[in-house]
Amino acid sequence: MTISTRGAAKAPAVLVLEDGRAFRGRAYGAVGETFGEAVFSTGMTGYQETLTDPSYHRQVVVMTAPHVGNTGVNDEDPESKRIWVSGYVVRDPARTPSNWRSKRSLDEELTAQGVVGISGIDTRALTRHLRERGAMRVGIFSGDALADEGTLLARVRQAPEMSGADLSAEVATKETYVVPAIGTKKFTVAAIDLGIKGMTPHRMAERGIEVHVLPATATLEEVYAVAPDGVFFSNGPGDPSTADHPVSVMRGVLERGTPLFGICFGNQILGRALGFGTYKLKYGHRGINQPVQDRSTGKVEVTAHNHGFAVDAPLDKVSDTAYGRAEVSHVCLNDQVVEGLQLLDRPAFSVQYHPEAAAGPHDAAYLFDRFVSLMEGQRA
Repeated sequence: MTISTRGAAKAPAVLVLEDGRAFRGRAYGAVGETFGEAVFSTGMTGYQETLTDPSYHRQVVVMTAPHVGNTGVNDEDPESKRIWVSGYVVRDPARTPSNWRSKRSLDEELTAQGVVGISGIDTRALTRHLRERGAMRVGIFSGDALADEGTLLARVRQAPEMSGADLSAEVATKETYVVPAIGTKKFTVAAIDLGIKGMTPHRMAERGIEVHVLPATATLEEVYAVAPDGVFFSNGPGDPSTADHPVSVMRGVLERGTPLFGICFGNQILGRALGFGTYKLKYGHRGINQPVQDRSTGKVEVTAHNHGFAVDAPLDKVSDTAYGRAEVSHVCLNDQVVEGLQLLDRPAFSVQYHPEAAAGPHDAAYLFDRFVSLMEGQRA
């Protein structure tokens, strides 16, 4: 990525997909060039949480909502210390932010963090194209990076693909840190950071959990050095088929019978640990309006998603695994994709979406209570 922070408002820009389709617009944020996987997010709000979600590392996010940036940027809502998206695509950026918490405009924040974006293009047409053709590599070019489309297309096709990408260690913490319990401490949890969002340990802290956030490279011995009552595996970017180390650690946790909870990438890790395969979705689930059914209750939840891979597990039967019986606990009602797993003979479960849902909705917050119940049961 090469960037400049001047002249973004006036510079022409072009977005080039790896299949050759191009969209012309204006630079938004930093001027220069960037590459990544083109994906779309259907959320009507929560753009600040999306931008700072480490799971979007090496992805260029297309916003399907036409008007973006109304509430500006504040210092309370980020899910991490930086913007992680590789590029940002909007149709109509707000001219002036309007919110009492706003500190600066979204355009200013993108520019300050060197995020190359594009505005003024038909994001509906681009989204329909990605739905029909699937997520693919993309480049955004502006300023001195502009060239003829043939040259730009060749550069896009040289960029790495998301399949086979091992990215969790690139976004995870390098050093262990602790998020203290709010109020009386009831439990200790070791959280494996594969790209964790800041709201996740906060939701556990609200329930009296002291959370020790460990690097993605943490060993089983390091996990148990904190004497955990439970172990958590976070969300994160990349292809789960490359995550051999987290899978090995999770199998060690399952063997010991410690209560275990995983979300998103953590769900895919649990799937692999149980012997199921994973696969890449055509265009993934991204947004805050995905309908998921909890099969144990029949309840339908509106949930927040960000995943391009899924677990390949049977929906119609209980499976025998090395750790006892397992079943699909949650399923997406749009396309029947596996959205959750649970073991029937050990205290372990996972979901493919975000129960912390910092930008909403909060239908799935009960999953943190379910994790607490597992730890209470184990202690009893």
